[in-house]
Amino acid sequence: MIYHLWDKVPGHYVEEPVLTRFSPEVKKTDAAVLVFSGGGYTHRAKHEGEGFAEMFRDWGMEAFLLSYRVAENPDDPPLFPAPLIEARRAMRFLRANAKELGIDGEKISVIGSSAGGHLAAFLSTYRAPLEGEGVDELDAIDPIPNLQILCYPVISADERYAHGGTYRKLLGADCPDKAPYSPDLIADEKTPPAFIWHTSTDTSVSVTNSYLYAARLRELGVPCEMHVFPVGGHGLGQAPLLPHVNQWTGLLKNHFVWRGYLPAEE
Repeated sequence: MIYHLWDKVPGHYVEEPVLTRFSPEVKKTDAAVLVFSGGGYTHRAKHEGEGFAEMFRDWGMEAFLLSYRVAENPDDPPLFPAPLIEARRAMRFLRANAKELGIDGEKISVIGSSAGGHLAAFLSTYRAPLEGEGVDELDAIDPIPNLQILCYPVISADERYAHGGTYRKLLGADCPDKAPYSPDLIADEKTPPAFIWHTSTDTSVSVTNSYLYAARLRELGVPCEMHVFPVGGHGLGQAPLLPHVNQWTGLLKNHFVWRGYLPAEE
């Protein structure tokens, strides 16, 4: 099922951002997951979008995939604030319609990979109002998720560690100060708990991104579970060809059980 988030979408867009619902045949929980695909803000990788949503559906959870805006062409203008507006709107939509959807509005996790991981962390940390919001009562709802799940995320805007292409697509090449968009720098005590995984040998997005974010959450007293695997590249998704790395899916499932978002398996 597809849900439209606005009567009139703010800003300019080619493809309308929508939510696609993945409902389990046997529902085991009222917790839900909002999914952001990776893709450097240039595209949305299917194996990190539909693939993850199908995994959660198979676990007995409601999953919702957001087709947030991306910049496919080299001459496209910077995306900000469009993806964040859409991520916030998706969270607000889920909370506003939680009863009808059969979910608990205070048990909504967000998962993102790579640039989608940046968007998930950005949604969890960025507090300022955005131009294009405030169009109706829905925009008054808290958009901060209850748990952030970050898979090899783009985090830091520091040029020593940053994935420059992701930040260029989001902010443009001439943005003088990227620090206000760097989740490790803007996180605060209200940032939700995190589950993070990365590989030490990721040559596209340095694992330092995850270390910096986890260290910042530790300073703030925000709970964080992180797993760093010794080998593996970027964009692995569920990592079906790397059994050692594929453990992250079971570790996340255990985390959900510990948190009360899934029942323990008999």
